[in-house]
Parts: sequence; structure tokens; C-alpha cells
Amino acid sequence: MILSGKTALVLGGARSGKSAFSERLAEATGLERHYIATGRAYDDEMRERIGRHQEDRGASWVTHEEPVELSHTLGAIDRPGRVVLVDCLTLWVTNLMMEGEDIPIRCAELAAELSSLDARIIFVSNEVGLGIVPENRMAREFRDHAGRLHQQIAAAVDEVFFVAAGLPLRMKG
Repeated sequence: MILSGKTALVLGGARSGKSAFSERLAEATGLERHYIATGRAYDDEMRERIGRHQEDRGASWVTHEEPVELSHTLGAIDRPGRVVLVDCLTLWVTNLMMEGEDIPIRCAELAAELSSLDARIIFVSNEVGLGIVPENRMAREFRDHAGRLHQQIAAAVDEVFFVAAGLPLRMKG
């Protein structure tokens, strides 16, 4: 598949193949590739995971690590002739929660910013709302914030894909 629009959201579960699919979408544009990593390495396993992701992408990507100020970083690296892959929105929501940020405002700002950007943008995010209702308040709040953000971004982007078992399904666009 190739991107037919300027902006896209790629959703899927853990290990669904959404990141690999998103990277292929970005590579197929032929544009200068930028990667915004929102994850934080809190432990050795996460550091190893981040290292593997960096190795898999290779040197053809410019990586920007930004756990909280996603809108600012998007604006700072925005240029025509670039594709920016943001991986991932659910880690960004986690970071906002940990920082005590006003998540509805930050999410609305991100969605509103998309129409003013010149680069092609691909967002990756974990679909966490397909399972059981979480047993604790923080997990339920996270699920709810992620679900609302996905709705806002899906409404603002040109294309939406859902990936399961490595197979992408075009939902919008």
C-alpha cells in the first residue's frame, strides 16, 4: 500500500505489525524520513527494545526523541519534502499522564495542528479499547484518553489503517 493522502493514522494491537507497516508507508513516499520516538526507557527491557527499533530502521532515518512536546517537535521539523513518522501516540498519552498534563487540551492542540503542517505525517498508536474494562482507575483513564485521541486524530487525518497479524486494513481514505 502507499499513502494517498498527506496524513495517516495506523492503529493496531501490540506486535500487530503496525510500526513495520508504517515504516514501509513512509519509505514508499521517497521523501526524507524523520522518526519521532515518544517512548521513554524506564528499564533495561525498554532500552533494548528502543535499540532494536533503531537498528531495524537503519541510518536512513533522522530520529527525534520527544516524550511530551510532540506538537512542538512536529512544528520544529516540519518541511515540505519530508515524511514524519510518530511512534507512538499511546506512549505519548502515558507520558502526558505521568507529567500531570491536561490531556484533552494537548490532544486537541495536536489534532488542530495537522492542517497547518507541510510534511507528510504518519501516526502510529496502540488500539487499547478492544479488550476488557481495566480493573483500576488509572488504566481506565488511559484507555479513555487514548480512545478519544484516536477519534480526534482519525477525524483530522486523510487516511486511517488498522493492522492485525501484519495485515493492514484501510478504514478511511
